[in-house]
Amino acid sequence: MSFTYTCMKITKDLYQSSLALLTDFYQLTMAYAYWKSGKAEQEAVFNLFFRKNPFQGGYTIAAGLDYIVDFCRNFSFDEADLEYLGDMKNEDGSPTFQKEFIDYLRNLEFSCDVDAVEEGTVVFPNIPIVKVKGPLIQCQLLETPLLNIINFQTLIATKASRITEAAKGQSVLEFGLRRAQGIDGALAASRASYIGGCSATSNVMAGKLFDIPVSGTHAHSWIMSFDSELEAFHAYASAFPDKCVFLVDTYDTINGIKNAIAVGKSLREKGKEMVGIRIDSGDLAYYSTVAREMLDEAGFPNAVIVASNDLDEQIITSLKIQEAHINVWGVGTKLVTAYDQPALGAVYKLAAIKQESGIWEPKVKVSQQSIKINIPGVHEVVRFIRNGKALADMIYLSENSVEKNNYTIIDPNDPTKRKKIQVNGLEREYLLKPIFKNGEKVYTRPDIHQIRENAKRNLTLFDKAHKRLINPHIYPVGLEQDLYTLRTDLVLKMKNYDA
Repeated sequence: MSFTYTCMKITKDLYQSSLALLTDFYQLTMAYAYWKSGKAEQEAVFNLFFRKNPFQGGYTIAAGLDYIVDFCRNFSFDEADLEYLGDMKNEDGSPTFQKEFIDYLRNLEFSCDVDAVEEGTVVFPNIPIVKVKGPLIQCQLLETPLLNIINFQTLIATKASRITEAAKGQSVLEFGLRRAQGIDGALAASRASYIGGCSATSNVMAGKLFDIPVSGTHAHSWIMSFDSELEAFHAYASAFPDKCVFLVDTYDTINGIKNAIAVGKSLREKGKEMVGIRIDSGDLAYYSTVAREMLDEAGFPNAVIVASNDLDEQIITSLKIQEAHINVWGVGTKLVTAYDQPALGAVYKLAAIKQESGIWEPKVKVSQQSIKINIPGVHEVVRFIRNGKALADMIYLSENSVEKNNYTIIDPNDPTKRKKIQVNGLEREYLLKPIFKNGEKVYTRPDIHQIRENAKRNLTLFDKAHKRLINPHIYPVGLEQDLYTLRTDLVLKMKNYDA
């Protein structure tokens, strides 16, 4: 089997087969210890959330749920997995895992409830993106893969959203395949970038697998393979008379624009129209302005100017301020690698465990840093909306209804930050949707275009102040009073203070 075919098969089937060993070893050692101590089947609730918006921004775009659906549906240990685990030895040569535990894993069937925020939803720190309820051992084994999936795709979708917001409605093309972190990193980045607002990708495999529009023209090597730039443009126009975007900066940008205009006129004589030019280096503000003047004067006012060259939201914003005449933005490295922040930092914490009596016991992790104290209990999230604009998000205990006339929400990291909410006249959007019930999928999966539209709709709920790149206004997210009191009491108890 060739390397190319193998890579294609791996990427196509990656989330359609068992990936049970895609985990940290300590998840398996804990699973074994749960089994040994008789706790494997005890019910628990874990929450996956992040503590800070990425890129020092004011919001985050949730992404990755579709991968999680496939992962959970196919969660099982195959015989090769079990043989590998069965062969593991301790330092004294004894088996790391007993044969009975291996047999337990062989018969393990996914049976958890999973609730999650839908992809494309705008989310904020401390809000559970995914809530997992089920046997303790299963919840624990899901930690690493769920974090792996959500951390990356949410990060990239957010970066793409920031970049497309900076482009102010103009098309952004994702060109990052060659700079991405490996095959799957490239595919997941292309998918997340489209969700975040990019119009198309250069990644053809992502186009095939995810139904993302693909886009691309030619490289400098195309120009260099001919005796002259003009000859190269004519040849490309002959091959793609309806899709001509000429890369004009191989030798001299001004001459390149002149040559593109000459070939554009030749195309027009044949009843075709040049789409535009691309500039990939130099002073983009200056050259785009000169190009616009030259194209307009030559009778090509509708020809687009595409810019690339290590762009991100900050550079695009700067070029906008300089009134650069750019219509389309090609963004690669700084998008698909999340160049200025390599990880989201989402975590997955135990929030409650069911006792033999059937009572859910809330669990809290105490830290000297308030930001690292998790939110205990089984809870839900509601978004209050007034006249089409999000007002605040409230995290509350599942056992409590949301039927009061008013609430006070409290920032989990700063109790002096509080917001009163008068509920009358407000719409409610409950963010956590049922995905799996007792291991069975109950969620109707939207296609990627619907997810992208969901992201666009979600962004309209928030004021420009929440979306600005520098010093964004902080959107209010808080704990309902009962949940805040529960958390405070548990922390004081764990620190041996009188509550």
